[in-house]
This record gives sequence, structure tokens and C-alpha cells, in this order.
Amino acid sequence: MKSIGIIAFSLLSVSPFCAFGADAKANWTNNCVQCHGQDGSANTAMGRMLNAPNFTSADVQASFTDAQAFDVIKNGVIKNSESKMIAFRNLLTDDEIKALVAYLRTLKK
Repeated sequence: MKSIGIIAFSLLSVSPFCAFGADAKANWTNNCVQCHGQDGSANTAMGRMLNAPNFTSADVQASFTDAQAFDVIKNGVIKNSESKMIAFRNLLTDDEIKALVAYLRTLKK
């Protein structure tokens, strides 16, 4: 009986973390920094090679909607039959992608 209580407590204390996944800044660091940079400027070797957008620019930020950003993160980018950005649909939940879009909006200077 005591072990059932311990198992139940363990599940209840871990479940909030599972339901919400990683926070947006952690997802940015784990998935986006290599190309877009920590600050969003895309001033990285990969960012320059792929011509990644500079999300610190107000003009760049104004050039797309949240729905468009969500779609790009979820489905990736392919130009001229070449992958420019991988799709994150199998790595992030829709809620995590929405949070990532909101985080990306905070990078504008």
C-alpha cells in the first residue's frame, strides 16, 4: 500500500512538467540558436550560410504573422528542393510552437 502512495505522488509531481514541456527559451536554446543565434540576429555560421532572418529587426518581425511563423516552425522551409529549416512537428507540440513564436517576438529591438 505504501508503494502505491509513492507511485501516485511521483506521477502527480512530474505530470505538470510533462503537460507543459520545455519552456520557450529552453526550446529556443535547444533548437534555434545554431542558426538564429541566442539573440535572434542570425549572426552564426549556419545562419549566414542559410540566410536566416534577423529576428531582432523590426522590419523582419513585421514581415510575417504569428500564424506564418507557427507554420514555418511546424513544417520547416524548403526552397529550390533544398531544406533551409527542418520541420519541428515531430519534436515540439503545437503549444510549444506557439510559445516559441511568442518568444521570438520578444527578440525584436
